[in-house]
Amino acid sequence: MAQLWGGRFTKETDQLVYNFNASISFDQKFYKQDIRGSIAHVTMLASVGVLTEEERDQIIDGLNGILNDIETGAVEITSEYEDIHSFVEANLIDRIGDVGKKLHTGRSRNDQVALDMKLYTRDEVVEIKGLVKELMETLHGIMKEHIDTFMPGFTHLQKAQPVTLAHHVGAYMEMFKRDYSRLNDIYDRMNYCPLGAGALAGTTYPLDREQTASLLDFYGPTLNSMDSVSDRDYVIELLSALSTIMMHLSRFSEEIIIWNSNEYKFVSIDDGFSTGSSIMPQKKNPDIAELVRGKTGRVYGALTSILTTMKGIPLAYNKDMQEDKELTFDAIDTVKGCISLFNGMMKTMTFNKPQMEDSAKHGFTNATDAADYLVNHGVPFRDAHGIVGQLVLLCIDKQISLDDLSLEEYKKISPVFEEDIYEAISMKTCVEKRNTIGAPGHDAMEKVIAVNDAYLADLK
Repeated sequence: MAQLWGGRFTKETDQLVYNFNASISFDQKFYKQDIRGSIAHVTMLASVGVLTEEERDQIIDGLNGILNDIETGAVEITSEYEDIHSFVEANLIDRIGDVGKKLHTGRSRNDQVALDMKLYTRDEVVEIKGLVKELMETLHGIMKEHIDTFMPGFTHLQKAQPVTLAHHVGAYMEMFKRDYSRLNDIYDRMNYCPLGAGALAGTTYPLDREQTASLLDFYGPTLNSMDSVSDRDYVIELLSALSTIMMHLSRFSEEIIIWNSNEYKFVSIDDGFSTGSSIMPQKKNPDIAELVRGKTGRVYGALTSILTTMKGIPLAYNKDMQEDKELTFDAIDTVKGCISLFNGMMKTMTFNKPQMEDSAKHGFTNATDAADYLVNHGVPFRDAHGIVGQLVLLCIDKQISLDDLSLEEYKKISPVFEEDIYEAISMKTCVEKRNTIGAPGHDAMEKVIAVNDAYLADLK
């Protein structure tokens, strides 16, 4: 058992206790961040005179050697060590001798693990932002291509009014823009360096915490050493943001599953993102969308778990906080995989434009426009509502759309109708005359697409 402590203990830790306590099986993910933090730490220690420049260089060379050996496979991280910090320090001492024992001067595992977790989370936020941006670019491309692809808009999962595919996809574009903004907020709020906080009360060594923060690309040092080692707000915020991303992906997946059904036939999912049945040869299943929908609960579980873990922890550090890692790692990996696969599915999906438009017509999505036609010809809206309701009943009985009724049939229910009713209730007219910003009309959508062009171009 390779441990960084034990002087006041008179016997070995029980193996079961050691295994229960150890975190090497999952915090080995931190090896890059741990070594980077240690290099910054000893660089600062040398600058304030705690280490000599020669000691600094020996330690940094040793740390870089460990990093290289891990990445080439020459050294394996094993369960012999309690955690990644023990592994790095023990290997360093093996390589450079007693000088390696000075690595931990002015530092505790508490502020060290807080730093590692922040560096890791920060790196992952940047990577997730990149994936969300790629997805938004895919959605933006679909919007540009389908600005005049008519389809039914829904409320209560009932066909309501005609929209376009660009407009529908644009709703998800707005969701993912907010997701991207949340990730930016998390990055900015968490980007302060805890290293130098010690176990909870700082240290008597003359550390230059501003220098350490600068070396690690933080905005500055954290301002309270107790909070520094016990803060996991940024983990909670990230898991909350990831849960929201998954909720958006899940909603979109649900719609794709519906659109892919035999009853709708709005979309065709590429063979590369579908699977078949072991018994039914005709099946083509939307498994990626279903798995994304299913994995949403997994990410929600991580958020609930960390909130529950943190709710009763007094200041400052407590071992309970070790539970933040595995669930966060899993949630991050899950979300990254889901965004990537969902993006691939959307990029290769084809849309059945005639079927979408036909569905809008036969769902009476132009009924409101028929009522508006009557209102514009002097009929009170409440009367117009009732007249069009009668027309819809007639269409249902005849199994046709409003577009298919004869003018004679229109006039039988209301003599106000004239030949121009057909133009007034066409899908094109219904959509085109809705041109307030945010609506599905062509001109309104062109403005939104221009806004999104500029937005995507400005993203870092």
